Amino acid sequence: MDQQALNTQTILMQTADHATNPTSGTIGQPITYEKIPTQIFANSKEASGAVAREIADLIRQTQKEGRSCVLGLATGSSPKTVYAQLVRMHREEGLSFRNVISFNLDEYYQMEPDSIHSYHRFMKEQLFDLVDIPKENYFIPDGTVPSKLLREYCASYENKINAVGGLDFQLLGIGGNGHIGFNEPGSLINARTRLITLDHSTRAAASMEFGGLHKVPRKAITLGVAPILNARRIVLLAWGERKASVIRAAVEGHVTELNPASYLQAHPDVSFVLDESAASELTRVKTPWAVDTVVWDNKMVKKAITHLSKTLRKPILKLTDKDYNDNGMSDLLAQYGSCYEININVFNQLQHTITGWPGGKPNADDTHRPERAQPAKKRVLIFSPHPDDDIISMGGTFQRLVDQGHEVHVAYQTSGNIAVADDEALRFIDFVVDFDNGFGIESPETSKLFQDAKNFLRHTKDSEIDTPEIRKVKGLIRRGEAKATCRFVGIPTSQAHFLDMPFYETGTVQKKPIGEEDIQIVEKLIEEIKPHQIYAAGDFADPHGTHKVCWDAIEAALERSKHKNFMKDCWVWLYRGAWAEWDIYEIEMAVPMSPDQVLKKRQGIFKHQSQKDGVVFQGEDSREFWQRAEERNSATAQLYDNLGLAEYEAMEAFVRWKF
Repeated sequence: MDQQALNTQTILMQTADHATNPTSGTIGQPITYEKIPTQIFANSKEASGAVAREIADLIRQTQKEGRSCVLGLATGSSPKTVYAQLVRMHREEGLSFRNVISFNLDEYYQMEPDSIHSYHRFMKEQLFDLVDIPKENYFIPDGTVPSKLLREYCASYENKINAVGGLDFQLLGIGGNGHIGFNEPGSLINARTRLITLDHSTRAAASMEFGGLHKVPRKAITLGVAPILNARRIVLLAWGERKASVIRAAVEGHVTELNPASYLQAHPDVSFVLDESAASELTRVKTPWAVDTVVWDNKMVKKAITHLSKTLRKPILKLTDKDYNDNGMSDLLAQYGSCYEININVFNQLQHTITGWPGGKPNADDTHRPERAQPAKKRVLIFSPHPDDDIISMGGTFQRLVDQGHEVHVAYQTSGNIAVADDEALRFIDFVVDFDNGFGIESPETSKLFQDAKNFLRHTKDSEIDTPEIRKVKGLIRRGEAKATCRFVGIPTSQAHFLDMPFYETGTVQKKPIGEEDIQIVEKLIEEIKPHQIYAAGDFADPHGTHKVCWDAIEAALERSKHKNFMKDCWVWLYRGAWAEWDIYEIEMAVPMSPDQVLKKRQGIFKHQSQKDGVVFQGEDSREFWQRAEERNSATAQLYDNLGLAEYEAMEAFVRWKF
């Protein structure tokens, strides 16, 4: 039996021995449900910095030892910040990659290396072209190998790794279905490097990068599970709440081929490195009182009581001392006495979050209201990362603010041009040509633009991005839809501000880092409007996603402006997107909607016609945006109802950000 087979057999035996759940240490130590060492950081930037330092230390150590450092590298959004940190260390700290040999996990098949979707191109742009690693020292699976040679090619790829002594360090991400590399569910623990058919959920998740599901390759070459497990050290990265459920299953669940990341449970030197959102479903985070003693501050009490109410499907005011004791909360009772007072307190806090006056109710006692009564008429600035986030995420609140007489401005931070389909752009250019002809307007420039666009889109390759002219047309389409929404809600288009932040304007999903110009654009608008309220997108699942980058610009602008007098009267409220809502214990303002208001919000979303019926960035959720928004808002209202509060048709929820 060869060494790799022995390692695989050992892992299988260790996994069988380690499959109890939960486990506990010596007397006095907390119970642990986790079978994989897991580090949780406040955010992905801090986590990436820690991983980058570990890699840098390994590189420097092997240099001292006079040997090569063999790295297994991953692609996707998760490792981007790690690579950025390594590049920074190279430039600022003299970290050399001359002794590094790297092997990437995977590549789409068939895929040309110069395609904008190629992992060859990704790695060169993110790392290899920015450091001093010799070109002959990095290897990425070749997505152009003829099918008849694939088996031999895959075997040779593993042989190259073995020939340099195996992987010292393997960096991994994790798919929403638990895949590592492209080892999809069903992959066995002894799976070798091979061509694999991609799971539908994997292709759907990648559809954003490719501009539609139909453009995503159906197959990929991936390093197998067995050679991954043979790495001497493994670190898996995961950011955002969308990875939370699969992370919990991999860390706390049973080893199963349905979640290939669970195979890592018995590796002798593995760590999962997570941000707080990705760790949110772990037992020690979701119900920490079930694992160890906790400090029962107000936030923890709200979290525990709402969780208990949801778990037992009992309204808060019906929870009993026995319910507390049976669910690991006896120390809460010991600290505060009878559950009756605790239940009343949490119930009242939730009740006070509900308001039909998101801008504050004039001439009312605002002691227990989420917003101030004064000034009665507020200047409101809604930041919308894309041209439809305002109506999708907070359309009901937007409408309430307008109807209640506040001066509402909307700042559309990006053009959103990459989310417009090619045929939609051609349709609009064609309309302009027909419009000119129909009214006898001679415009050879328009005719040429239409012909050039047709020719380009007919012959474009994956390695090409849209021309500036086509991107401009697509941006104008989205701008027109945003204006239509503003008119529908009832504000003049003069209060719609199109920022076209430069970081976004690359023509691809891959954006530039946020820059000084981006921050100054936001800062200038805040200074101009002097708002009493700011609403901004607060869903940061993807640290490189547009929502997060747009918030980074807002946060930086607020930091610069916070000393100004007008900012003393400015409150900042964060909303979530169409996919997920704030946890109930986090919500500080909940704005209810009637059935008629829900319908009106839907009609406002319909103004964004380019985002309906086969939207470019559908993702793995096949519902249209209006459906996602309505179901999320309905679920929030249902949750309030289940906890014993008033029943509404729908609710939009917000968390206040304080600076």
